[in-house]
Amino acid sequence: MFNNTQNNQQSEEHLDMNRIPEHVAIIMDGNGRWAKKRHMPRIAGHKRGMETVKTITKVASKMGVKVLTLYAFSTENWKRPHDEVSYLMGLPVKFFNDFVPELVENNVQVQVMGLIDQLPAQTQQAVHDAVKDTAHCTGMILNFALNYGSRLDITLAMKQIVDGVVDGKLDPDEIDDQTISDHLMTGFLGQLADPDLLIRTSGEERISNFLLWQIAYSELVFTDVLWPDFDKDVFDHMILEYQHRDRRFGGLDTTNRGDTQ
Repeated sequence: MFNNTQNNQQSEEHLDMNRIPEHVAIIMDGNGRWAKKRHMPRIAGHKRGMETVKTITKVASKMGVKVLTLYAFSTENWKRPHDEVSYLMGLPVKFFNDFVPELVENNVQVQVMGLIDQLPAQTQQAVHDAVKDTAHCTGMILNFALNYGSRLDITLAMKQIVDGVVDGKLDPDEIDDQTISDHLMTGFLGQLADPDLLIRTSGEERISNFLLWQIAYSELVFTDVLWPDFDKDVFDHMILEYQHRDRRFGGLDTTNRGDTQ
């Protein structure tokens, strides 16, 4: 857990701009609790949360992050109340209509992964338009996981690989980690497919079916801050925490601080 004491201790430190994580993934949690604390409807939290997305997108882009993947709607979120789901499906329409000009101005490219064809027609159109309108941008990739679930992602990848074997396009003996990674929904990101850092807000410490394969060696940071309250200062603290970690990918400590098993 990343707590307030750590925040205060690190507030006087400065980011090492040479060690910015290339791919940051965020589980944006706490919109409903943020609204409840203020005696407001849950949708008010989701609306405020979209403003946080705009803020953090620009912060991450200016910082030098190459990919920002946001868990916007999971395959399990359909279980929520109908009115809330309907509101969530309408958010991308307003969000992209308002924010795409700023994304273009900041050279940010939009990508979306998940079962987009199962979304309402208006939502699908907003998503496709945002991807198209920012396709020429060459800066940070803002990647939304929308109607996404990692178990589904892996299952679909396995089916594609099996089809490739059946069609004679894949030799079973040549299937390896990279083959699987290439067939996952993050495959289009190439070497940037696996997050360096995964952040979850709101104090929950679980992954919730998000990028299970891809985060095998990601650094995980959890914060009590609710997503609508997440701002530049908190994001900076998350990056500082990442920079304090010693990423060994299963190898030995090369900083003389001890070996790992």
